[in-house]
Amino acid sequence: MSTVIDPLNPMLMIKSVKSLVLITTTTLISLLTNAQLKLPAINGIGNDVKKVILDYPNRFINLMGEIITENAQSTDYACNFKVNGAEEVIITRYSAKKEVCSWEAVMLTTENFEKAKQKFKALFNQLNNLAVNMGTGPNYHLKGKYEPPTDASKFTSVLFTFDPENEEIKKLRVELVMQYYAPMDRKVKILVYDRDREDDERGNTREEE
Repeated sequence: MSTVIDPLNPMLMIKSVKSLVLITTTTLISLLTNAQLKLPAINGIGNDVKKVILDYPNRFINLMGEIITENAQSTDYACNFKVNGAEEVIITRYSAKKEVCSWEAVMLTTENFEKAKQKFKALFNQLNNLAVNMGTGPNYHLKGKYEPPTDASKFTSVLFTFDPENEEIKKLRVELVMQYYAPMDRKVKILVYDRDREDDERGNTREEE
């Protein structure tokens, strides 16, 4: 049933126009809200870790920037792309073994335990179940078991493995670390490295008194 507008009644015309504007505005807001809800979540650090994993078969050669330090057993390089939210990123290649390498991103340095704990949990949520495709088969998902840090612990770690296993990257490890550094700092880091490394080749993850 259509509404008949009386041209002799201007107030009725004004009310009708206002009603149409209100309906149109409400519809547009609803459409925009639904569109926003359907947008994929932005996972910056997840995409960056994917990039590192995908270059693992090349031993991170495509990610290496300028040399930072050279030691007898290893060489540290800057990462040649900006890692979302990272304070510092270092790629290390070890000369003692064939093409053994590691990638380390310091995501937070703070004296506040609660801030470090929140960051640790947030990064776990981004990395856990992260899908990676090596281009030769199905998606592989990072899987880790969350361990909540405690104020008394100096070192907390979540080690991620690939599900299902992938022969091409079976020696690759992704690890999330929260570590205490004297006198008061805590660092939250993401590590991507060769399983074949010795304990002293694991980057700066050892406890410091």
